[in-house]
Amino acid sequence: MSKRDYYEVLGVAREVDDKALKSAYRKLAMKYHPDRNPGDDEAEASFKEVSEAYETLKDPQKRAAYDRFGHAAFENGGFGGGGGAGPGDFASSMADIFDEFFGGGGGRRSSGRERGADLRYNLEISLEEAYEGKSVEIEVPTSVTCEPCSGSGAKSGTRPSTCPTCGGAGRVRAAQGFFTMERTCPTCQGRGEIITDPCDSCGGTGRTTKDRTLSVNIPSGIEDGTRIRLSGEGEAGARGGPAGDLYIFLSIRPHEFFQRDGADIFCRVPISMTTAALGGQFEVPALDGNTARVKVPESTQTGKQFRLRGKGMPIMRSSQKGDMYIQVAVETPTKLTKRQKELLAEFEGESSGENHPESTGFFAKAKDFLENFKA
Repeated sequence: MSKRDYYEVLGVAREVDDKALKSAYRKLAMKYHPDRNPGDDEAEASFKEVSEAYETLKDPQKRAAYDRFGHAAFENGGFGGGGGAGPGDFASSMADIFDEFFGGGGGRRSSGRERGADLRYNLEISLEEAYEGKSVEIEVPTSVTCEPCSGSGAKSGTRPSTCPTCGGAGRVRAAQGFFTMERTCPTCQGRGEIITDPCDSCGGTGRTTKDRTLSVNIPSGIEDGTRIRLSGEGEAGARGGPAGDLYIFLSIRPHEFFQRDGADIFCRVPISMTTAALGGQFEVPALDGNTARVKVPESTQTGKQFRLRGKGMPIMRSSQKGDMYIQVAVETPTKLTKRQKELLAEFEGESSGENHPESTGFFAKAKDFLENFKA
């Protein structure tokens, strides 16, 4: 039986943010948790399905792969080496539930060093820049490690002290009837330490906000919608924790002349009626800064395409290039003089079906159609 869509399993839209995704998961995990549904095989199966969906979608890289390829991204040794959530992922889901609702974790203590959040930056470039490739500098407002306290949150020369509530364990226990429940210490939030003399620069958070200038290499031939990952360039982690990643989402501005399809470039060029009828040539600009000459044979019709090999976009990680396709459109002359109208009328009077084979053929078929329809 085929797997259900992960977004459908969690009951969320594809554009859901991390907070709403987690909230939806928590509700369903509590609903189907085996401890709440003892002996219910269907509930257990639903719980595993919800956990598998959440484990995939909460990870930015796995979610990006799933959005692009669906379940196929995790089949046959795909992303992460297997499909969905394995035994370790399932255990992680169980731990998430106990941490959120029951304070579980068997006395585990958090170090307080939290990984920083991933950041997104939208970068727009021109088609010419995508052709050539370039290095651009961007300014990203983000949280960075506080320099005076080196990310500890404590004033220089001081150290955090042991939490008086939990004695440094990071968790506290409380009796509720026949059960003893363990939860995160409310005083130190599980760190086991408190800052009695916070850093003046960051107020004890270990992070400050500033604009950072980063250099981003745009490879030649890059496509619209490409995501570039800069590892460790995201938000600084709390209490000296590792930084998150920066994801640059690239978009290419529409071009005045060209439309792109993969490595191929398309261009529509209007030509005069006389050039189409008698033949001729014209030059078109190319993305490499040069021009390309196109020869037009006589009797050329609108929509005729001419292929210029190797005049398209570079193909990434190769020395090859795509092609350029020139599509001509025969332009009807406007603002004719009296003499020009007379010449055209004279030409029309002397022309035959051989001069206009396409229109003559069409109207002949239309006539047969109407006659057959009336019969």
